[in-house]
Amino acid sequence: MNKTEFIGAVAEKSGLSKVDAKKAIEAFVEIVSSELKKGGKIALLGFGSFSVAEKSARKGVNPKTKEPIDIPARKAVKFKAGAELSDIIK
Repeated sequence: MNKTEFIGAVAEKSGLSKVDAKKAIEAFVEIVSSELKKGGKIALLGFGSFSVAEKSARKGVNPKTKEPIDIPARKAVKFKAGAELSDIIK
């Protein structure tokens, strides 16, 4: 499902217009993004939680040239599914 299909599904399920559903989804994404940028965590009970994980620097290998490379430290978005969501997809 792409973003347009997701907006349509949210609009249909919630009874909102597609314009309002798009605004709501964009607001959700913006809020989650800004909170994670600050290093915060967002927990949605029953759905899951979004957080930022620190990935340490490490050594790697370029698969094309087989030369060793240094992979720098970085931050990554982490999502952990909640119990209800996990039960639904089983």
